[in-house]
Amino acid sequence: MTDTHEKDKVIFAATMASTFEPDSMTNDKLEAATKGHGSLVIPVYAAANSIAEDLFCSVAGPEMSLMGRMTVVDAAAGELPLDMVVEKAVREAKNAGAEPANAALIVAALAYFSGSCARSGVPLGNRKLGAIARIHAGAARTSAIALVTGKSTHRIQAFPAYMAIYEALAEKKLTRVDGSILPPFISGGTIYGHSALGEDYNIPELAYNAAKVGTEAMMESMAGAGITPLALWPALIGAAVTMEIVHPDAILGEEFGKFGRVDSSYLAGKGARDAAGMPEKLHIRGTHEEYDTAKVLGDFGLILKDIGGPSVIGSMALSEIFACFEESSSIGAGFSGGPVNPPLGHLAGDCVPALRLLMRHQGDVFAVSEAVRDYKMEAFIDPELALCSLNTIARKAEQVSRGKVTRACILASEGVRDRAIYRRAAHTYDIIKAGQTVADATRILDEERLAYVERRGSAILSGFTGREVALKFTSIKAHGRRTDKFTARYWGFDSNASYDVSIDGKKYHVENLSGKEVPAFALEGKNRDDPDWPVALFCGSILTQELQYIGHTIINITVPAAVAGLIGMEAEEAAKGAEDGAFLTRAIPGADEKALDVAKLAQRVYAKINEPFPPAA
Repeated sequence: MTDTHEKDKVIFAATMASTFEPDSMTNDKLEAATKGHGSLVIPVYAAANSIAEDLFCSVAGPEMSLMGRMTVVDAAAGELPLDMVVEKAVREAKNAGAEPANAALIVAALAYFSGSCARSGVPLGNRKLGAIARIHAGAARTSAIALVTGKSTHRIQAFPAYMAIYEALAEKKLTRVDGSILPPFISGGTIYGHSALGEDYNIPELAYNAAKVGTEAMMESMAGAGITPLALWPALIGAAVTMEIVHPDAILGEEFGKFGRVDSSYLAGKGARDAAGMPEKLHIRGTHEEYDTAKVLGDFGLILKDIGGPSVIGSMALSEIFACFEESSSIGAGFSGGPVNPPLGHLAGDCVPALRLLMRHQGDVFAVSEAVRDYKMEAFIDPELALCSLNTIARKAEQVSRGKVTRACILASEGVRDRAIYRRAAHTYDIIKAGQTVADATRILDEERLAYVERRGSAILSGFTGREVALKFTSIKAHGRRTDKFTARYWGFDSNASYDVSIDGKKYHVENLSGKEVPAFALEGKNRDDPDWPVALFCGSILTQELQYIGHTIINITVPAAVAGLIGMEAEEAAKGAEDGAFLTRAIPGADEKALDVAKLAQRVYAKINEPFPPAA
């Protein structure tokens, strides 16, 4: 007898198996992330969940909520409400694998964007957010010399900023005031620091000029290392080194604003902003709240000078936290703001928007989830897989720490993820029942994704560049310049991507982007006289990487393998065939093993579905 519900049962079993655990969805080594190996994405979620719990205090009445009271004040008290919040969040971040300085950095950043200011100060009672976080984390005190940019191929320590600023100090280039000519008892007290010479002249000059010089030195050093001088970290380090020198609690003169409105760190942030070419305003995803870039940079200069010595993955985590801004891609913040879907270790950029949205919606995770889903759908080349990735990392984070931030992210992505898997399972079922193989099914799914990335990617690139861009790949394969068998199978390690691209109607062909054209441009100056050629390389790089990072979500392999294992194939054969056909999703190794586990589980689920219940007596 024909089972009229066979397709429904196959799809259901394949779906349940594919989503059995977050690790089933990806080739990225998620379990390592639960203890901070290689990425601090899960410590960021853990700290964000902790802060959200204290903001809304779900276990008590609204009178226990700290929203609006979680900030730095110069109170005549031994502890502030903020101390409790920071201490708990640091503990959660450390439990998720962050070492003390990295935990301090993560928590200070999230506390800042949750409403805390960076400092509050009279000499007695003076407090600074970075120091509070460092002390609660138990991190060692050091200077900003320990800071390092996030990794962008390479990373640069803070030394260039120090060298440039201190050389300029010795040459008396940063302020008009020459300390060697001052009478005794002028500097160091109120006659200088809280009066005209300090607040109107020396402090704003020194803060602005030092940060500008330090930021420029960091950017020049990045370029000298052969990497693009992205704006964010040079500006942060320039501001941090400056705020080690400049009076951090100085209130500037009336020329700069009313008393108490503008302090020295703002001028440091302004100098860093101008040197880095960053926009005057930044906007939070989802809420569109506006932040003054100079204030943010200056405040983080204060935070970073006190935070201790975070590692490069700590710097990368802060970059991803800064992906909360709509302008993230233009300021050199993390990858998790889009438009490219990055590996899962980067996906911390939704924590601050979720926190800000929770504050706007009084802790309503359903309202927050709608807003998160909406901005993810707009910002990414492949928003379906962006939301699948978010679901995966948020679910993995919940294995370590549960709370409103992870719950909102799961709710934002659950329906889209389920649709993505259902659609692939149904499509694969029809393909195989029509007489084709599982390898055919995964090839077709990858071809469909390629066409979608070309179409939507061209539209996003057009908006980003202000040009009319149309890109179509002519070839995507392995071996841009290698010859070994391993990279022949896993093209992500040595891509050979070629494409045609039209820019405002002007047509270009790029042959072997990373193996030939990029080195020829960088080393030989090929086509540098054509201002559109870098645009052609940029567009291809964006879309190639969108395809290359697909290890974050491997459902084009695992779901077809599960379906094939239910309609005639052994699990091992189905898994191997699924990976064989997936010419794009087979970018890095590991999908065949995940597919085998999923196919075996699907067979168990399917067998149980078909058992009668209750069983016969």
